[in-house]
Amino acid sequence: MSQLESAVERKVSVKDSRKLSKKLKNWTAYLFVIPSIIFICVFMLFPIAYNLIISFQNVTIMNLAGEREFVGWLNYINIFKDVNFTVSLKNSFLFTGLCIVFQFVIGFGFALFFNQKFPGRDLMRSLMLLAWMFPIVITATLFKWMLSNDYGIVNYVLLSIGIIDQPIHWLTESSTSLLGTIIGNVWIGIPFNMIILLSALQALPEDLYEAAKIDGANYLQRFIHITLPLLRPTILILLMLGIVYTFKVFDLIFIMTAGGPVNSSTVLPLYAYQLAFQQFEFSAGAAVASIMFVILSIFAGIYLWMIRKEEQ
Repeated sequence: MSQLESAVERKVSVKDSRKLSKKLKNWTAYLFVIPSIIFICVFMLFPIAYNLIISFQNVTIMNLAGEREFVGWLNYINIFKDVNFTVSLKNSFLFTGLCIVFQFVIGFGFALFFNQKFPGRDLMRSLMLLAWMFPIVITATLFKWMLSNDYGIVNYVLLSIGIIDQPIHWLTESSTSLLGTIIGNVWIGIPFNMIILLSALQALPEDLYEAAKIDGANYLQRFIHITLPLLRPTILILLMLGIVYTFKVFDLIFIMTAGGPVNSSTVLPLYAYQLAFQQFEFSAGAAVASIMFVILSIFAGIYLWMIRKEEQ
């Protein structure tokens, strides 16, 4: 009996050790995830929650370290009544829409061009990426010089070929300041759109195009009925990323125009910055940031709905 009992005990101990090792393996997998969870909580979820909390309070430079009064929706009501918010919201949608359209169309054109085989293709494609690799500060300063009234190369070229009779005040007139920032941001976004679309184009199966050629389909028909449907998921992702990145552009506009003149190029991120760090109305700035978060969440929801519909 003692030998039988010892054998049973050994089997039980082996089973227990296997269960323990299995649990340890599971916990080891969680240990690799914990740093990412901590990072997301500290640097993403906490700032969003804190921003939302102070948007319902009255936080200024006077009571930043003291007691904060709860004011409910008052900050949001005052923001929606502010004329500058209406102008900033309109500029944000105009800036985002025009940038997305131009950088996507031009980037798609370059992607189709570099998808062809010709000498020097790889070198030219690499040079195109320089516009996206440059720091925003350098790009913004470069376009600020290029669009200058007196010594800008853009006005010099337009005057030389006779398109304009006098220099255009790209960044110092309210009618053209937003357009000047759009030109700079489009130049940054073209290489990103090009490289994503080019990667998707090169992954398309050649058999479909060969079959379409045999059936007599021309280039336009192949593009409409084969290329665009197959690129639909990539285009959706690219447009969504473009909307998110463009809607929150701050540094480019801040360097080129600082939102002027007379708020003609002020967008929502810049408007929130002005409220929080120039007028020291931290709660009002937080309210604007929360409105931006809601707008981008709506775009993200539309994107997820379209992706789900596409999968179905």
